[in-house]
Amino acid sequence: MKSTRPAPDLSKPRLTTSAMIASIASEGQRTRPAPFGHALVELARRRLDVLGMTADLGKYTDLHIFAKEFPERYYQMGMAEQLLFGAASGLAAEGFMPFATTYAVFASRRAYDFIHQTIAEEDRNVKIVCALPGLTSGYGPSHQAAEDLALMRAMPNMTVIDPCDAHEIEQVVPAMAAHQGPVYMRLLRGQVPLVLDEYDYTFELGKAKLLRDGRDVLMISSGLMTMRALEAAKALSDDRVEVAVLHVPTIKPLDAETIRREAGRSGRLVVVAENHTVIGGLGEAVAGLLMRAGVHVPFRQIGLPDAFLDAGALPTLHDRYGISLSEVAKQVKAWLK
Repeated sequence: MKSTRPAPDLSKPRLTTSAMIASIASEGQRTRPAPFGHALVELARRRLDVLGMTADLGKYTDLHIFAKEFPERYYQMGMAEQLLFGAASGLAAEGFMPFATTYAVFASRRAYDFIHQTIAEEDRNVKIVCALPGLTSGYGPSHQAAEDLALMRAMPNMTVIDPCDAHEIEQVVPAMAAHQGPVYMRLLRGQVPLVLDEYDYTFELGKAKLLRDGRDVLMISSGLMTMRALEAAKALSDDRVEVAVLHVPTIKPLDAETIRREAGRSGRLVVVAENHTVIGGLGEAVAGLLMRAGVHVPFRQIGLPDAFLDAGALPTLHDRYGISLSEVAKQVKAWLK
């Protein structure tokens, strides 16, 4: 039987699954390859106690770079995240410093109890580094870690970090090593944008940094949303809207002093932007902090909805859920009317 399906239009670009795992970098934006993998290698050259561990995701968490350089200090645990974190805890008890990598969904959901009981409760010196945070995968709820910050910041003894770009990740790795105790870091992998080097930025654990000032809006952000906030601030300046951007890479412990000071400056709308559900992340942490401190300001959130997100191409999803540059700028302008 002859098919009646029309022939494909080969003149149009074909959307493939690569768009579902595409880099978050804009076209033409400067990037740096695998900043975590290279930074961990540099750290391991100085510290013999550093180990690399993963659950079948070495290539997809940039740990393969460490494995090639230090094969005798690399542990591939297979598709068994509970085993990964249990073993990491045991190695930490013997004086090693494991950097254990997987996807954020697998650490925060599948292996949560093992992290809680064997790492956090025992205050073990394990560094948990997790790729595909928030909406950085188009593969749907099975791989979209929209609630990992809420889960991890609720865990006693756990330090939580959400870096913005390659420049920051390279600085976070040695800072994690210098901190005694468990750390959870969201990982941007592959070709990671370079943003913060233009702002003379230096990462300090537990510190928020004002990247630019502005009299109309204060955007408080973490992770890739700091990149979006800076882009939106530049776009809104064309409409004579002045936007300040306060980058908060450490979600726990929160830099209460800096957030109170900047949010307390009168006359500004405060907007928290995060690549995470609006439930339990940076937005609610900042809102609770300001309320307890008696700082009463106009307050809004940009974040992912309290819902299971769709699968699809990342650019489409970022527009749909309001975390693309155009949607962030549009929302801020609407709130100022």
